[in-house]
Amino acid sequence: MLWCDMLIVGLTGGLASGKTTIAQIFQQCGAEIIDADSLTREIVKPRRVAWKDIIRMFGRAILTEQNTVNRAALAHRVFGHPRKLKQLTNILYPRVAREQAREVRRIGRENPDAVIIYDAAMLIESDAYRRMDRVIVVKTPPYMQIQRACQRTGMSRVEATRRIQHQMPLRKKIQYADHVLNGALPLRQIRPIVRSLYRHFQAKARQDT
Repeated sequence: MLWCDMLIVGLTGGLASGKTTIAQIFQQCGAEIIDADSLTREIVKPRRVAWKDIIRMFGRAILTEQNTVNRAALAHRVFGHPRKLKQLTNILYPRVAREQAREVRRIGRENPDAVIIYDAAMLIESDAYRRMDRVIVVKTPPYMQIQRACQRTGMSRVEATRRIQHQMPLRKKIQYADHVLNGALPLRQIRPIVRSLYRHFQAKARQDT
């Protein structure tokens, strides 16, 4: 789905897969980045409609002392409970989609030839991949995901393993991919791959104009 001259690329992967690092490399190349997690944080700020809906659905026990959503507490409440997870995603996904569309329009006004990278862990699960021109899946071995999650977030191995087990299996995500990147590669190897891919996206955007 091309927006004028822009190319919108969905970037996804599992927990601690390395997709954010890859998004940063794309940004260094000149790509515009839209981060789904940042959009989610924005829509659940206190007093906003999504914040009220979450409280109505899950109670005030999932709030911090500052009345912000305690994301860890909320995740603990819904992971492993398909019905509760569905209730949460029904609140979040449509609003995140609207925010993403607004960001695309804003970027389009400022940079009509942009390559936009939409960094979204739930790109496939939320059906956001349908709004993308291309999809990248970052593939990383589970042992490395667990190691990174523990080192970067202080998450326990048990919790990291649990999170991975409740995410869409990588083999299924790859079925939606136009490109698969190896998130286990060191930076010196992944950088030139991403730079080459960015040049490809630029050329494709120009070709489709």
